[in-house]
Amino acid sequence: MKYLMKFGGTSVADARCIGLVVDILEKHHNAGDELAVVVSAQRGVTDQLIDIAEKLPTAQNCAAVPPLIAALRERHMKTLAGAAPDYAKEVGAVIEKRLASLQHILFAIYNLRELTPRSKDYVISYGERLLAPIVSAAIRQRGIPSTVLDGCEAGILTTPQHGEATALVESDARIKAKIGPLLKTEIPVVMGFMGCTEQGIVTTLGRSGSDYSASIIGAGIDADEIWIWTDVDGIMTADPRVINDARVLRSVSYIEVMELSYFGAKVMHPRSIDPAMRKKILVRVKNTFNPSNPGTMIVRNGHRDNRVVKALTYIDKVASININGAQMIGRPGVAKMIFSALADKAVNVMMITQGSSEANISLIVDESHLDAAVESLEFLVKDGIVREVTHNKDVCAVAVVGAGMAGAAGTGGRIFTALGAAGVNVMMISQGSSEANISFVVRQEDGPRAVRVLHDEFRLSEESE
Repeated sequence: MKYLMKFGGTSVADARCIGLVVDILEKHHNAGDELAVVVSAQRGVTDQLIDIAEKLPTAQNCAAVPPLIAALRERHMKTLAGAAPDYAKEVGAVIEKRLASLQHILFAIYNLRELTPRSKDYVISYGERLLAPIVSAAIRQRGIPSTVLDGCEAGILTTPQHGEATALVESDARIKAKIGPLLKTEIPVVMGFMGCTEQGIVTTLGRSGSDYSASIIGAGIDADEIWIWTDVDGIMTADPRVINDARVLRSVSYIEVMELSYFGAKVMHPRSIDPAMRKKILVRVKNTFNPSNPGTMIVRNGHRDNRVVKALTYIDKVASININGAQMIGRPGVAKMIFSALADKAVNVMMITQGSSEANISLIVDESHLDAAVESLEFLVKDGIVREVTHNKDVCAVAVVGAGMAGAAGTGGRIFTALGAAGVNVMMISQGSSEANISFVVRQEDGPRAVRVLHDEFRLSEESE
């Protein structure tokens, strides 16, 4: 079998965790499997890098840089000493060189008083640059050959959108040529989260982009399966912090996991499933700390439960924007003006509804995009195109997901009857043409209660019959 295995930040948090990772890899290697590995930065490192990079252009001084470099050195050297003592000198020299380079870049950002998207991408790629050599060394410590590659060296070719780049289809042939020959003799370790443009400029794939990297590499090598290793047993019916009896799903479809991830489920990156879908590769989500658990399978057509609803999720850091006015009725091009203005400000619209009267359009956007969105739409009122543009931060979006809802009569009625009986007021409703997702908006304080009510209504804590 040919596997792509991706290990997240908690799976490589320290030397003990990396030891568990190598246990998994060694077992498969000894069984004759071909393996490629993608690793994230250690937990919290990328956040530290983003924080300092964004503060330096306006900081009074650059005194925060040396302590950060020292903390990164201590953490990674300690991990290296515990995970691969025989390679401490060799890999330690690589880490020191990369820390020196990182420090120079951070000082440059401070001195220039500017953080460009390009330099930010380069800075935040260092979490993986520091960690991947340690994982590779830990594999070699067990006597298994291993090579380290950054995303560009591995063949991931992307669009030039820094911070949210998309892999190009041409990546497949590059990855196959660069990684394919290595699989017969060793375990290549690829730095997740990054790729490069055709000009070799480093790009990143967005937060949690290591999942996306894994799917890209898995598609490129024509893996039999892609395994996403994390710190939970799989994809769950709901957030266990909200529903204490939430259950691990044994199987979900590509479309279901995309809907769940888009609406806040933390296990998978929203775009990460797309390359696997294109190659029809089975994906598994498994727990590094409980490897015997079968986890969740993500397949083209998931197992169809007797229940039509499979899982629930919600996003709490969103805001609603309501655009009202009889002036919109029968006026062509209003929607185009709205969405063009939002696109110009890089505002991502998560949900849309429009009343049949055409006098109202409601949108849901990420809370962090609200100010830019409202500012971009001010011209609508000023030019008399609409009467008013209002917004509300006190909302959250809930998604009810299940491929079984397609063609199942009465599901919507059941959802909103249960919510009404519980006193939860629904402010906005949206359903996609796939019928695998019914989304709605409620007050912020009602979000967790809405999820609990529907989890009970559809008996999601029970195994399917």
